[in-house]
Amino acid sequence: MFRNTLKSGIAALALMAVAPGAMAQELTIGLRAGPDSIDPHWSTLGSQAEALRHVFDTLVDVDEKLQLKPGLAVSWEPIDDTTWEFKMREGVKFHDGSDFTAEDVKFSIERIPEVTGPMPMTLYTKYVDSVEVVDDYTLRVKTKGMAPSLPNDFTRLFVVPSETGMEARNEEFNSGEKAIGTGPFKFVSWEPKGDMVVERFDGYWGEKPVWEKVIRREIPDDAARVAALKSGQVDLINYVPATDYLSMQNDSSLETFVSDSVYILNIAPSVKDEEPQPIKVNGQEVDGNPLQDLRVRKALDLAINRDVLVNIVLEGLGTPANQLMPEGFFGYSDNIPAPEYDIEQAKALLAEAGYPDGFEIDFTCTNNRVPGDAVVCEALAQMWSRAGLKVNAQALNGTVYFPAAAREEYTMTMSAWGTLTGEAAYTYGALVHTKDPEKGFGNFNRSGYSNPEFDKVFGEGAQTLEPEARKKLYEQASEIAMEDRALIPTVILQTVWAADADTLDFVPRIDQETRAYAITPQE
Repeated sequence: MFRNTLKSGIAALALMAVAPGAMAQELTIGLRAGPDSIDPHWSTLGSQAEALRHVFDTLVDVDEKLQLKPGLAVSWEPIDDTTWEFKMREGVKFHDGSDFTAEDVKFSIERIPEVTGPMPMTLYTKYVDSVEVVDDYTLRVKTKGMAPSLPNDFTRLFVVPSETGMEARNEEFNSGEKAIGTGPFKFVSWEPKGDMVVERFDGYWGEKPVWEKVIRREIPDDAARVAALKSGQVDLINYVPATDYLSMQNDSSLETFVSDSVYILNIAPSVKDEEPQPIKVNGQEVDGNPLQDLRVRKALDLAINRDVLVNIVLEGLGTPANQLMPEGFFGYSDNIPAPEYDIEQAKALLAEAGYPDGFEIDFTCTNNRVPGDAVVCEALAQMWSRAGLKVNAQALNGTVYFPAAAREEYTMTMSAWGTLTGEAAYTYGALVHTKDPEKGFGNFNRSGYSNPEFDKVFGEGAQTLEPEARKKLYEQASEIAMEDRALIPTVILQTVWAADADTLDFVPRIDQETRAYAITPQE
């Protein structure tokens, strides 16, 4: 690890005399979650993308504030209402020495629908109708109608060589055989739920990382991750728990890095005619689905004390959320009021809906997706109990939760979602729009919510090129969805990283990613 390479002042001076990038350095990062596969088209999970962008580049990149910047594409522009043209970076090499061309981007776009992972990446290619290679460094993408947010979607378009082949299997990536990218590091090895090891790619087109070797160690238990940092087993950790953050602030041997994030813990109540898990009153399954009643969904919302969630449950590391994106994002509406806590009104609405004594319901959450997800899950169950509900809260590991959620096996859930493209099309198109596989909307709509008015307004926004007009339509769509309580946002999370004091230069990102190649030793 980095701290063990500089064993004496003399050795340190000798190393600093060497040309930049030549120092033999190793960085070990302790992470709450790692990838579920080395196939970059396998899953949309943030922990998956964060890990694999060390090996694979995306067509378009984003900075720490999610502003678009060149990746493998150096420029992009619409050349008519349904065609985008991307100019590729020249002179880029894959890790096997082969040349990167537009053909590799075409292959990667067309491969995504062929990969059957647990959380399909078609979310990012939903607007694509066809792809044309103009020459080695020019690509044209024909879209299904106007697609003003296509470059934003392509910030998650990881590029693999066209020689990968459509038949390439998950196992071939996991073994390293197909794990060939253009990224700053080459794949060395991966142990599921363990270490992912990469080494510096000296032929990288961009700025060379200072680290010759990076170990990304998955340590899902928060206490164990903090202990690993304090004992010197790792150099940096992510997702510092709120309780440890307070003590670390008074520990001069440690340094913390804090950032707002794009991630919001959202509640998804199923509004299907038949609930996946029964809802009961006095032990008897009720007729119909109470969650279809807007009064019930509003009662759930009103019974949530978000100030308590932020200030007590999360120890101040968050802010109350009133919609599915943070303030300032493209499509955020200033017309949606701050969330209200009113337990008496919640009880009154339940009684008005025919449930004066409440009901019993299952509530399933993640316990390792983001900081605080498990404790917020339990806190919500207690809050709802004050409104007369019996809530069977269960917080599960993501490896269990996400496949079951994709099969729509839960009646009411909570998990984190981040608007990683910085605009509404990404979030509302995936979570709220009626399921429409042909158009690629509703990919992550697990609740069965469907409102033709929302779909119409959102659809108009998705087909509007003029930014201000599109923004107003997305704001209107957001207002419809939140009035309906299609989803119930709770809190926007903040993220904390920690390292030994005065060892690393690290700039926190609002997408919570820990990019090793953007970390450097302090001078």
